Amino acid sequence: MSSIALVTLVVRDYDEAIAFYTDALGFELVEDTDRGDGSRWVVVRPRGGVGGLGNAGLLLARARGPEQESSVGVQTGGRVGFFLHTEDFAGDHARMSAAGVRFLEEPRHEVYGSVAVFEDLYGNRWDLLQPAG
Repeated sequence: MSSIALVTLVVRDYDEAIAFYTDALGFELVEDTDRGDGSRWVVVRPRGGVGGLGNAGLLLARARGPEQESSVGVQTGGRVGFFLHTEDFAGDHARMSAAGVRFLEEPRHEVYGSVAVFEDLYGNRWDLLQPAG
């Protein structure tokens, strides 16, 4: 069976992005390799897996040039574009809030699960989601 391994996220700076995703969101740094041309291959991934599924990682790619720089934080046109599943919604919400993550709404409980929208350090919108059941 096929799976999505990585999704590219354009960032302003490698180190500030690594710090946010590892410190504030609790991701693990999987790889940080200098490519020799001023760029790096940087992969972060949520720790563990929910429901026995593997975790796709984020390839943090530093923006090059004005066109890419203008896409930082708006890669999905202002919509929620990323979905972080959790098995401990209340605990993760509290930990992330204490780490300075900006939630755009209070947690809510829907038929599909508990959810709250937050922004990453660049303004990309994410759902923190604990699926129902």
